[in-house]
Amino acid sequence: MRKKILDCKRIVVKIGTSSLMLPDDSIDYQTIDRMAYVLTVLRKQGKEIVLVSSGAMGVGLNLLNLPQRPKTIPEQQAIASVGQSELMNLYSRFFSHYNQIVGQILMTRDIVEFPESRKNAENAFEQLLQMGIIPIVNENDAVSVEELDHQTKFGDNDRLSATVAEIISADLLIMLSDVDGFYDKNPMTNPDAALFHTLHKVTDKEMALAGGNGSKFGTGGMATKLTAAKHILSNNQQMVLTKAVDPTVLFEILEGKEIGTYFVNEDK
Repeated sequence: MRKKILDCKRIVVKIGTSSLMLPDDSIDYQTIDRMAYVLTVLRKQGKEIVLVSSGAMGVGLNLLNLPQRPKTIPEQQAIASVGQSELMNLYSRFFSHYNQIVGQILMTRDIVEFPESRKNAENAFEQLLQMGIIPIVNENDAVSVEELDHQTKFGDNDRLSATVAEIISADLLIMLSDVDGFYDKNPMTNPDAALFHTLHKVTDKEMALAGGNGSKFGTGGMATKLTAAKHILSNNQQMVLTKAVDPTVLFEILEGKEIGTYFVNEDK
């Protein structure tokens, strides 16, 4: 039992692109619907919820019938623009089925780096949460070239979710991915891979186990998730990394059940 999670009220949920797309590169409407249902229930239970959602590129590629992510920055920006619009349209429609209003916040790195714009972002989140609205956050890929295929990233939405958690002083970040958690070796190729159930710190040793990038749609891999976890721990916050196959897993996580990998500072 993870007792510290039971008291968490303000929660950031991050879902990756690979969790929103099916193997045939089409959109996973069922996952979006279940996510809308679960987050609405949690909000009605008194939780304050922020959703950080990737997927603009994947949804854009699907909508434009493109087989792969283009190489040039202007093409990527155009696809992200189309995809972000459609993604928010989908979320708005599915959340409306459960009578839950959502709002969009698109962020770039300069918002966090400049104190005045950071304060404005804090105020926007606070007002939305006070009004019972669920903010849906993504990086503003249509104007930000630093994520995409450049090395100087804000970067990926894994780190963005940790930054959002910091900005709003969240109690917990739940990162939903295409893996069950963090393993000591790649579980896809090593049947004997062991899951880390709890980690109190992220060192060079853990980073070395993390490997490289994620799917063709997304920019994140396990390394970016560990970087996010390190950021969370440095702010004395908590994070759970687990699989997004069924968003109702959020209910179990918030009941303190030992699901996925739990990043938390040791009690002194």
